[in-house]
Amino acid sequence: MPKYIIEYEREKCIGCGFCAQQCDNWELQEDGKSNPKVIELDEIGCNQDAADICPIHIIHIKKVEE
Repeated sequence: MPKYIIEYEREKCIGCGFCAQQCDNWELQEDGKSNPKVIELDEIGCNQDAADICPIHIIHIKKVEE
């Protein structure tokens, strides 16, 4: 069972690409918006850095309750 889940408000993405530059779990799509490759995580890793650098704060890392 994953320990963390990425919640991402994709419709609000402005396509700046900072998350993809900061973390290899994020990639820009053809429409210019980013997506995480994996949303269920055992470790937060660089995803918290991606959330922190997002200028519009649409990436949220939530701890899964056990």
